[in-house]
Amino acid sequence: MSYRTDRRRRQLNGKGRPMTIRRPGQSGGVTMQGYAPPAQASQIVNGMGSAPFVCQVMADALASYGHPAKDDQVQDGPKTYTLTDATPVYDGPTLCGWTLIAAGGESHDDTGSLV
Repeated sequence: MSYRTDRRRRQLNGKGRPMTIRRPGQSGGVTMQGYAPPAQASQIVNGMGSAPFVCQVMADALASYGHPAKDDQVQDGPKTYTLTDATPVYDGPTLCGWTLIAAGGESHDDTGSLV
C-alpha cells in the first residue's frame, strides 16, 4: 500500500462513520466507512443544506459490492441519498477509493417509513 492510499485510509477511519450502500430495490446492502464533510455556511439555505451529498470511501470497502452506479442508494444514519455520480480515485494506476455524489437526503424513522 502506498503512502497516499494509507493516508486516505487513516483519514476515513478517523473522520468517517458507518454508511450502507445498496442497489435500487435491494433491502440489504454493504456497510462501508465513509466521510461526508458537513455543509458549509454558504451552502445552507433556510436551515437546510443545498449542496449535493459528497462522500469519500475506500475502494476495498466496496470490493464485494462492485462499482457504485447511478441510482444506488446511500444510507447515512436516518437519511437516504440517491447516487447521481461516482468518481474513481486513483493512487497511480491503482484504484484506491471512490467519491460518491448524491442527491436527496430523505429521513426515515426506525421502521423505515419516510418522515
